[in-house]
Amino acid sequence: MKRLAGKVALVTGASSGIGRATAKLFAAEGAKLVVAARRQEELDRLVAEILAADGQAVALAGDVRSEEFAAALVERATRSYGRLDIAFNNAGTLGEAGPTTGVSEAGWNEALATNLTSAFLGAKHQIPALLESGGGSIIFTSTFVGYTCSFPGVAAYAASKSGLVGLTQALAAEYGPQGLRFNAILPGAVDTPMYRAMNDSEASQAFITNLHALKRVASSDELARSVLYLASDDSSFMTGTAMLVDGGASITRA
Repeated sequence: MKRLAGKVALVTGASSGIGRATAKLFAAEGAKLVVAARRQEELDRLVAEILAADGQAVALAGDVRSEEFAAALVERATRSYGRLDIAFNNAGTLGEAGPTTGVSEAGWNEALATNLTSAFLGAKHQIPALLESGGGSIIFTSTFVGYTCSFPGVAAYAASKSGLVGLTQALAAEYGPQGLRFNAILPGAVDTPMYRAMNDSEASQAFITNLHALKRVASSDELARSVLYLASDDSSFMTGTAMLVDGGASITRA
């Protein structure tokens, strides 16, 4: 039995990395997908792969910082499939990095808008649809950075991603009685385009690898399996959690 059979799921940031891997895994587990990102060409390629594997998916390109886009994604799910059961609000950005005193207000605001406000706007429009379906699961992508440890030069990223944990907890408390679950995954380093952009040298990648107890970084597929767990009924008594999927980065001191 496929773990998401009969479910309808929405995935943002689906054009690459964790979002792309999760969308493909959700489809393989029986979910009907609405996939979202800014790049239409990449979304079209993803949909083609899902359809070729006998899955179901439609794509909508846009900016997750827009409330109109958040509403349009839910409308697309209900129009195409009649319901919404799962939302993976995964889109994010590194934002403007460097010494905090040099970070511009615009750079700070962009990180907050992309990483935190977009998740709020997504949930705002997803919640009524999930309630209409009788319950469901919403998952956010946070990070261990700014939660269990941090690094210099990432104030905007850490603050915006940490805010997702508070949002997760508040929504879990508010909507738990109505059958909705909210959880956040907190990845360690994952071999994605964002990771490679942040660590563009062998020395940097070796340093990040050594921070993890497992002495390696994760694949996107490994994170996707954790998201699947939170999306499925396997985690039916889990809500309000900040689930570390960090290869032991949070506990390593050697």
